[in-house]
Amino acid sequence: MQRIALFPGTFDPVTIGHLDIINRSLSLFDKLIIGIGRNASKISMFSEEQRLKWINDIFKEESKVSALVYEGLTVDCCKKINANFILRGIRYVNDFEYEKAIADMNRSLSPDIETIFLTCLPQYTSVASTLVRDVIRNGGDATAFLPGPVAKDLAK
Repeated sequence: MQRIALFPGTFDPVTIGHLDIINRSLSLFDKLIIGIGRNASKISMFSEEQRLKWINDIFKEESKVSALVYEGLTVDCCKKINANFILRGIRYVNDFEYEKAIADMNRSLSPDIETIFLTCLPQYTSVASTLVRDVIRNGGDATAFLPGPVAKDLAK
């Protein structure tokens, strides 16, 4: 059985913190699918198409990584793509409390899908898409927090 993981999130924008989790997870899974979740209650700064393009550009040389946009329950997306794992990144203790509640709900909905938590490296604990968006929105330089393709596009 292949170890296929879904890494769900909004990735608005994808940051070096996301890359930390993704790159360190690659040895754990045969395939990693980055799932850009469509969240009706959030207004995104960047289009789904733009976020998908960035992820595909960043991982164009990594055959284990692909990306998609999905709507609805994460466990339903997992079933559609035959993922048996959900990957989540943890920065702080309060992230774990929130993520554990979601993992428990997902386990109740689909007991055969396991959630795997990876803690980010210390240098990435403050890198959150919400904070990066605030820097960008207010004209600051967010380059240090962004992968090359994202920073390059935003510099235009």
